[in-house]
Amino acid sequence: MSFTAALPTLLLLALALVMFGLGLSLTVQDFARLREHPRAVLLALVLQMVALPAVAVGLIVLLGVQPIYAVGLMLLAASPGGVSANLFSHLFGGNVAMNISLTAINTVLSIVSLPLIANWAIATYLQTGQVVPLQFGKVLEVVGVVMVPVLIGMVVRHRQPGFSERMGSPMKAFSAVVLAAFSLIAIVKEWSALTASINSLGPVVLAFNLASLLVGYYLSRAAGLAKPLATAVSFEIGIHNSTLAIFVALSVLGNLQLGLPAAIYSVSMYLTATAFGFLVLRRGG
Repeated sequence: MSFTAALPTLLLLALALVMFGLGLSLTVQDFARLREHPRAVLLALVLQMVALPAVAVGLIVLLGVQPIYAVGLMLLAASPGGVSANLFSHLFGGNVAMNISLTAINTVLSIVSLPLIANWAIATYLQTGQVVPLQFGKVLEVVGVVMVPVLIGMVVRHRQPGFSERMGSPMKAFSAVVLAAFSLIAIVKEWSALTASINSLGPVVLAFNLASLLVGYYLSRAAGLAKPLATAVSFEIGIHNSTLAIFVALSVLGNLQLGLPAAIYSVSMYLTATAFGFLVLRRGG
């Protein structure tokens, strides 16, 4: 097997190692404290399930998005938070325990919400009669990549607290390297789709990405959430699982064009999230 062919698998393993590093910084008490922030959890879920699909519909109407791409954008909006949300939250001072919990909750809820929203979009914009089935396999994949390494890291922290403290800075540096690798791989992997559709899809995908991050952060702050919680919410709803949207488009619906918004998003989200982190979060507010 060539290095290029093995790269996605290697990156998946690297991501699991990053999640292990996050687990080294967490304790059971971090998750127990989420019960103290029911408003943050409820707000994040409402934004993910209701506000983001509404934002996508608004952009579709405002920018006159073609029907095929409109469905693709709705697939993206209906996808749960991606694993990379945890990385960005980790790097920019967010409540990582909140991110991990929200990723798990949103992923489970997406078993129902994603098919409902996707089927509504198909009926509204395409009227092809296709139906999106429930994606249990993707839920298990997220559990394997996110939750299992985190749980192992937490066990190691409990048993070897000194080791966990020493590994804090190296693991954070490794997280930054993985983010750079994600960006490069996404650009290479989706280059042909990116160049072919960037003019028509780029503006709406970028607008959706930025709106997700900004709405998540500033509405959270307006609701009185502390900055670490607001940061967690913003990245959770601003960094979508674009891989899941592409999977539904290609494997379930069998249409490449439906996956193009998510393909472009898979590149732009790393750039916009990084800019958001430095320009908004690091400047305070």
